Amino acid sequence: MDAIEKALKKLTVKERGWVREVFEKLISNKAQGLDIKKLQGRDDIFRVRKGDVRIVFRKNSGMISILLIERRNEKTYS
Repeated sequence: MDAIEKALKKLTVKERGWVREVFEKLISNKAQGLDIKKLQGRDDIFRVRKGDVRIVFRKNSGMISILLIERRNEKTYS
């Protein structure tokens, strides 16, 4: 089991549904309405947030790689 699968198992059913919606929007390039922000010091890494859940992803030449899914805490971005 990889880290992304593990992180998804820790989320509630409602949060997993939201994560699925975010993935679909990112893949289809319809990110309107999402709280997306570029991470400081990086041009290719972004985060999406909804409540306490953060999804950190890399966008490179149209490809999207999910790097992290977790609840926000003091270690999320370090």
